[in-house]
Amino acid sequence: MTLDGFDQARPARIVGVNWAALAEDEGKRLRAIGLDEGAEVFILHRGVFGTRDPLALRLGNMTIAVRRAHARAIEVEPL
Repeated sequence: MTLDGFDQARPARIVGVNWAALAEDEGKRLRAIGLDEGAEVFILHRGVFGTRDPLALRLGNMTIAVRRAHARAIEVEPL
């Protein structure tokens, strides 16, 4: 399941990232902040308008925002 479709009320572990679906600079930025295989994330909230973009995530002690297009490239499993 991708992070985009994951339930907001549960933590998840990233099991894979489709780096080919992301622009090179976007992939580098996500890796630099720690969004890579093995990381644990929690969706805090989603955007409120039609696209529900962006997603606010808890990653360690950080709160980050990612676009839904990026979240679609991230495979997760529930914890």
